[in-house]
Amino acid sequence: MSSLKQTPLTCSGHTRPVVFLTYSDITPFGYFLISACKDGKPMLRQGDTGDWIGTFEGHKGAVWGATLTRDAKRAATGAADFTAKVWDAVSGEEVHTFQHKHIVKCVDFSRDGNNLLTGSQEKMLRIFDLEKPEADPKCFTGHTAFIKNAVFSKDGKQIISAAEDKTIRVWDVKSNSEVKKIELEAPPTSLELSHDGSVVTVTYGSTTSFWNADTYEKLREFQSPTQINTASLHPDKTIFISGGENFIMYKFDYETGTELEAFKGHFGPVHCVRFSPDGEVYASGSEDGTLRLWQTTVGKTYGLWKCVQPDEITQNSDSTPTKAEA
Repeated sequence: MSSLKQTPLTCSGHTRPVVFLTYSDITPFGYFLISACKDGKPMLRQGDTGDWIGTFEGHKGAVWGATLTRDAKRAATGAADFTAKVWDAVSGEEVHTFQHKHIVKCVDFSRDGNNLLTGSQEKMLRIFDLEKPEADPKCFTGHTAFIKNAVFSKDGKQIISAAEDKTIRVWDVKSNSEVKKIELEAPPTSLELSHDGSVVTVTYGSTTSFWNADTYEKLREFQSPTQINTASLHPDKTIFISGGENFIMYKFDYETGTELEAFKGHFGPVHCVRFSPDGEVYASGSEDGTLRLWQTTVGKTYGLWKCVQPDEITQNSDSTPTKAEA
């Protein structure tokens, strides 16, 4: 266990629980973080410092899902107002609105950014062609309860979905057909495709499980001391992080499942965690309405963790939304 004290940066601004977050890839301007919140105002931030860049205004209900294209030029959000929206992430302007018949729980871009995947409480998945936004979407049905999350495979030929019906399903995009169903002991709480597209991370109950993204064979699974709502695998696949109902952020060894660190920082259940694309930090969102950034290697000089005195870190972490001092 690490003996060093972790000092997370608190990113204020949201007023309700933060339920989902995603990073972009590394771009010429660094990397970026988008957060979905029940306050209906998804936010874009600089990924390594948490500095607020902008808020996407337009949804009329809680935002449940948010994502960025790999180059961070476009964003997408899904909300309780029965819409998914695509945004210009540079200007903040709304580009497309796609109407649904129920709450949109999740959104994901294909790796080339040309297609948008949505999952809704209609128990349906849709793929919209962003080059032909007026065209009818491809629809995928088969889940018997609402969809929690869904992602494109690395090559975009399949989609992977997790739903309240205690299943993970894999779908062939070309044929619109279900090609694999994995039954779980409890409803899945999160689904993540690893940075290189090779591993699917699924949480359910107190279990974090890892699956081969080509064969869907289970690679390993580990139990936690609390109900786990979310987990994320480090880009180099040496460690993973998770959070859940007991407010604690955990770090584990990916090979053995050994607990490496456990940090209390949030004042409510942890709903979402993600590693940054360079693996140096991870972000978490909570029922307490905050988004926090944590160091993967505690004490390393990186981002806003360039301060010498602990009180400088506290001062930085409470400021919102201000640009970091050079």
